[in-house]
Amino acid sequence: MRRREFITLFAGAAGAWPRDALAQQSAIPVIGFLSSASPKAYAGRVAAFRKGLNESGYIDGRDVAIEFRWAQGQYDRLPVFAADLVQQKVAVIVSSGGDVAALSAKAATSSIPIVTVSGTDPVKAGLIASFNRPGGNITGASFVATELETKRLELLRDLVPAAALIGILINPANPAAESRSKDLQIAARTLEREIHIVSASSESELETAFASLIQQRADALLVSTDSFFTSQRDRLVALAARHALPTIYSWREFVDAGGLASYGPIINEVYRQVGIYTARILKGEKPADLPFLRPTKFELVINLKTATALGLTIPQLILGRADEVIE
Repeated sequence: MRRREFITLFAGAAGAWPRDALAQQSAIPVIGFLSSASPKAYAGRVAAFRKGLNESGYIDGRDVAIEFRWAQGQYDRLPVFAADLVQQKVAVIVSSGGDVAALSAKAATSSIPIVTVSGTDPVKAGLIASFNRPGGNITGASFVATELETKRLELLRDLVPAAALIGILINPANPAAESRSKDLQIAARTLEREIHIVSASSESELETAFASLIQQRADALLVSTDSFFTSQRDRLVALAARHALPTIYSWREFVDAGGLASYGPIINEVYRQVGIYTARILKGEKPADLPFLRPTKFELVINLKTATALGLTIPQLILGRADEVIE
């Protein structure tokens, strides 16, 4: 398949602006939105991003156009998509769905401004020079997912005190997979719990991963932060319910879909701030001068309906710490 056919098949079908429409709107800036995730899973985040733009005076379709590129969990598409956005000479590239998207954008251009949502330490990842003075052409927002994973493991221990063996689901295609695995193993020893790590980077591998967890008699599960897992939200929640596995996730969308619990930053607020940053760059500010944002608001969400279905009694101490309890 030729490169252009590849892009038309996977990007155009996922909500990209038609070429003739972009040509007609050449008088307004175009934002390239590069994501490793899928449009359905990220609908709320895109809405929050647009809200940030709107608050800054940019209405999609009137003052700005957005050209979307969705890799839908297949990370090898990202370099091709990033190169295409550069070829189109977009004004700004917004990358989301993990550092794999940001690194693809960075490899494609050193001149077009990039605003990214990073799930790791962007300095260690080689994206920026420092949080306060990013330097180069990249800025954005970061939540250090590896640190949050260890916090989720601690919360899962408190949610299911009797859990002796805890499963960990990780996407091996994620650049942070190895470091997260090591950190979780260290945290598990501190918490005096055993963990069993399983991997999945495709839909079929999810079934295999859960079969391994059941075979090993895992008592609970932590689903690691990953855009592929977010795109498979409903499937993961259904698998956890089918196998009666109390599970903690990164984002509240999982709990809204029937998952047991989640802990993480208020992700839609992060994307709203990214929309505001994108607008500031469109108005002439430089990424190098915009400090990398770090979220200050985190939420623990618990679904009591799911706990009841699992026959699980949530300790009062945990319920008291929850920011929201779904009943």
